[in-house]
This record gives sequence, structure tokens and C-alpha cells, in this order.
Amino acid sequence: MINKDYLGNLNEPQKEAVLHLDGPLLIVAGAGSGKTKVLTSRIANIIKEKKAFPNQILAVTFTNKAAKEMQNRVSNILGSAAIGLSWLGTFHSICAKLLRKHASAANLNSNFTIIDTDDQIRLIKNICKAENVDIKQLSPRFILAIIDRWKNKGYYPSEVIINKKDIYEKTILPLYRIYQQKLIDLNSCDFGDLILHTVEILEKFSDIREIYSKNFKYILVDEYQDTNFIQSKWLNLLSEKNKNICCVGDDDQSIYSWRGAEIKNFLEFDQVYENTKVIRLEQNYRSSQNILSVASNLIANNKNRVGKTLTTTMEEGDLVQLNCFKNGKDEAIGVSDEIEKKIKKKFSYNNVAILVRAIFQTREFEERFLKIGMPYRILGGTKFYERAEIKDCVAYLRLIHQEKDDLSFERIVNNPKRAIGDSTLKNIHEFAKENNLNLERASNKMLEQNHIKPKAKIGLSLFINSLNKWRNDLKIKKSNHVKLLQIVLDESGYSAMLKNKKDLDNENRLENIKELLSAMKEFDNLESFLEHVSLATSVDQEWQGEKVNMMTMHAAKGLEFEVVFLPGWEEGLFPHQKSIEEKGQKGLEEERRLAYVGITRAKQKAIISFSMNRFYQGDWIDSMASRFIDELPEQNLEKNSFFDDEVSNEEDFEFNQDFEVEEGTRSPGWIRYQKRIK
Repeated sequence: MINKDYLGNLNEPQKEAVLHLDGPLLIVAGAGSGKTKVLTSRIANIIKEKKAFPNQILAVTFTNKAAKEMQNRVSNILGSAAIGLSWLGTFHSICAKLLRKHASAANLNSNFTIIDTDDQIRLIKNICKAENVDIKQLSPRFILAIIDRWKNKGYYPSEVIINKKDIYEKTILPLYRIYQQKLIDLNSCDFGDLILHTVEILEKFSDIREIYSKNFKYILVDEYQDTNFIQSKWLNLLSEKNKNICCVGDDDQSIYSWRGAEIKNFLEFDQVYENTKVIRLEQNYRSSQNILSVASNLIANNKNRVGKTLTTTMEEGDLVQLNCFKNGKDEAIGVSDEIEKKIKKKFSYNNVAILVRAIFQTREFEERFLKIGMPYRILGGTKFYERAEIKDCVAYLRLIHQEKDDLSFERIVNNPKRAIGDSTLKNIHEFAKENNLNLERASNKMLEQNHIKPKAKIGLSLFINSLNKWRNDLKIKKSNHVKLLQIVLDESGYSAMLKNKKDLDNENRLENIKELLSAMKEFDNLESFLEHVSLATSVDQEWQGEKVNMMTMHAAKGLEFEVVFLPGWEEGLFPHQKSIEEKGQKGLEEERRLAYVGITRAKQKAIISFSMNRFYQGDWIDSMASRFIDELPEQNLEKNSFFDDEVSNEEDFEFNQDFEVEEGTRSPGWIRYQKRIK
């Protein structure tokens, strides 16, 4: 039975979006405006009004979770009538279904295998080995990222035009040709192929295209701002006959260009589809008015947007807090104090989130929370001292500190690669057991007795000699523990491994190691630092109960919390310098959208903060307030007392009065604050 009240709890714009059934429709859905409710109610209305049978409706989402939620909601409205919704799913699942029906058109059998990331990496490694491509210099993950980028743009190997500015594409294109042929030979597809092959079939075979474009009387798409070129093209081909395509999204939340998302799909929708109806959902059901006013004022500085003004029926709420701290450590203390003294009296830890721009920023908060015993979890990431590169660094230091640490020896003896394979390590283990020795002593003995194969012997000898040299640096030369790690990273080749290898994750790894070096400065010696790490990593990971949430702003999209802390709003960190350098104005606007996403995760309280100094790569650096802070409306802000006590005092903070700012590239930061406060 159909629930006849499905229209009763909709506001007027939502109802208009549900009832408008003819022609292309773009729903500009602001944060927290009930877009999922609109999509599911629209599906129900199409079926109720007998505009189409369930199997004539194509509803597309980006995640299985979103697809399942939509299916459940439609089922709650339609009851048994929702059973026929066989074309509700993700882009990839629906394309897989289409491709299996017409596999022969893509030179595949219908029982083709969809390979996962691990299989892709293994295949690329084999190809690189056969083609003499050094995966130490060009990682398989990076190669696959470039291939995926080409597929997102709709390019088969024969269609790729190499970007002459990219020195890697010339090497990767031949690998793409071999990789693609191997997939066909193996009767396999990767995820990119599912859409790429389907689009090619629809373009090449007009009879197949006509079957589906005629069958799909209504097409609905969620999170349209996150679509890439090939997804947009696929939708365009399928909507060719009926033109009843409804896309829902928010251009102000388009933050995934690094995944291939193209915001122009959203901005140019009405140019691609004639007679487009645009409906704005501007009623927010999540946040207080002060939070919305701050977010709206900030995002209004972006030029490339459809535009909307969010309002709420909720109370004005608390002013958005803007806090300035002397340094990053004080910022972590300030956040934890706020949670302990004020927030936890009103809210559960589970309803509190700390959203950062870069994952390395969690370290100072983790240190502070561990110190005071405040429970936390990292969502969409790994706790700082559990990250692989951090564990590698700590393993080097532990082994230098005491040679009996066999676990550390195992972890780093061939990291970076020293030609010490599993068989060599197995032999060392057996020799150590037979002679009651630790692994390092056993290795020494085996080298002396010439029990190590020639190739491994060179690497193992170098490693053992390096360990002795580093211990000498620590004990005889009295190198401090921070300097020691820098020496180890350089002389072991670990730094070079990360810097020289073209890998998408290496930049984050390097940032994390720089943060580790900063953390080590807080300890008097190596022993006290290692003890701290041991205690930090011994916390029970399965500790039940409430926990404060930490994550990046990218990982927070789609989530909501009663209280949100947004630390580190400083130039170079947020907006991120790399984003601006690589993408210019487009990069800056995406960073601003990321700020908008961060603020609109908050329901009742949003607390933004920045610090005057950051400890970075072993040195204190002066920070400038993010240009985004200059764009926040004064009337909706509450500044902490530090502004009045410290910033207005010229003796406490010096700045260059002659500092010149190139318009649109750098923020005057503190100079504006000085003028504003005076």
C-alpha cells in the first residue's frame, strides 16, 4: 500500500520538485535541505501518478550506502510497489548490469570479472616488470591513478593526447595500452571500464541506446556535483529520448576534483539540457541561523556557483566562535578544555567532531587527548602513531635504542628495499633460534660465516653498519634524538624513497614524518619519547563508549554533528598552498567550498580557530590567519579574549606595515585584524 502522506511533510520548494515531472530538472539542494527525502518522494509520486512503472525509473547514487537508504525510504512509502525498482543503484553497479547484457559489444563475455585494486596493482607490477619500468620510481598506484583519470575523461589508449608538461604520461601511455589489452585477454574489467565500455556501446550501437533511452522514462541522480565527464556523458545518452532527467546536488559542496569530479557538469546543466527547470532547496533542517549565515557569507565569495541563500526555522543559536591561539599546542589544549569544561555537559562525545584540512594535524590533538584521557576516534584514517611511515620511523629508533627489538628489526631490515627477501629473513630467524641470539646478532654471525647470499649480503652489511654508526651518533657524538631521526631517514634512503617515488600518498607520508619530528622536540631524550609512543599505542582500540570524532573535512561530507571544531585556519594550511599553486582560482574556490562543507556539518555550535605560530619541520614559523577568516561576517562571530589581550598589543606581535599583498593570492591576515580591532 502506498503511504498517501508522503507529500504532507514537504515544504513548498520540496513539493514543487516532487510534482514537477516533465522535462529536465536541476534541484540545487543546500546543506541539510532534505534532498534524499525529495528524491524518494519523487520516485513514489512518479509511480503513484502512473507516469512510469518501477523498472522504467533509473535512480543513480555514488555509494551503496546511499542506494540502500534510498531503497528503504521508497519501500516505506510504496510498500510492495517498490519491488520493481530494479534500476536503483550506484553508477558502477548499474553499468555492470548493462555491460553484462551487452558484453560481446565490448569484446567481453557476460561472465567477465570485475577486478579490485589489489588485482590492478598486481597486474600493473607484472607489466612494469616486463617493460623494465622501475616501480620504485613510478608506483603502480600512481600509474593506475593516471589511467583512471584518462578513463574518467572517456579516453581509451588510442584516444589519449599526452600532456607535454607531464613528464610521466609518456611512460604511462604504453603501459595503459598493454594493461587494457590484458584486461580484455583476462575477460576482466576494472571499475573505470564499467562506465567507459558502457558509454562506448551506447555511442556505437544506436539500437541498444534507443532501447534504454526509451525504457528509462525518468532518470534521477544524487550528488550530481560529484560526477565526472564520462558519468555525465552516460546520463546524457540515456536521457536522449525522454529528457526527464532530474539531478540533485549542491555546487557549493563540490570538493572532489582530485577524484575527477567536474563542477561544470552542475553549473552548465541548463546549457546541456534545454528548458531546464531549476528549483532551489534553501530551507536547512540541520544548523542554527548563525552557522548558516557564516557559511553563506563565506561561500558567496566564490564566483563559479549557481547561488542560493540558506535559511532555517531553528533559533539564531550561539554565535560562531573564532579563537586565536599562540601556537598549535595551545590550540589543542584550548579545544580539549572547551570540550571538557563546557561541551560534554550538554553533548555526548559522539556528537562532537574535530575537522582538519590535512590528516597530519590530528597529531597534536591526539597527544593532548591521550594525556588527559579523553577518548577519540579517527574516522576515514589511521591514528597518528599507527600510520605505516610513523611506525617505520619509530622502529628505526627502537632498534637503535636496543638491539634485542626483533620486531623492529623485522619491520625495517628491508625497508627501504635492500635485497633482503623472505628466504633470507627466514634463514636469519632459524639461525637466531638455534643459537639463542637476537636477529641483529644472528645477522652479524651469519655475515661473518658467509651464510648470506651475495646480493642480500651487501644490503644486510650496509644495514648492520648503519645501525652501529647511528648508535655511535647517539651515544658518542651526543646527537639529539630529533637530529638522529633526520640522519637515519637520510642515510637509510627512507626519505629518498618517499621523495623520489611518484606516489599519490607520499606527500601525506612526508607531512606526517615532519609532524613526528615536531612531536619529538617536546621530549628530552630518545628514551622518554619511545616510552611516550609505547603508552600512546597501548590504548585499547576497542574501548567501548563515547568518543570525540576526528577526521578531515573531505571525510566529513555527508555527516553532521552537534558541535564542530575547525582548527588550523591559516594561510598555506587552509586554503592549502598546493591547491592554489596547482589550480589557481579554481583551487581557491574548491578550498572555500571545503570550508563551507566543514561549517555546515555543525548543528548547534561551530568553533573556528587558528594559531599565531606553528612548529613545522623542527622550526617555529609565524602564521597568518586564513583569508577565509576575513570573509566571515562580524555580526555572527564571537571572538575569544586573546584577540583583545594579545593581537591589539603591538609589543606582543610584530608585523611588517609595508607588507604588500597581491590581490587574490595572499591574505593580509593579521594586518586586517589589527585595523579591525583598533
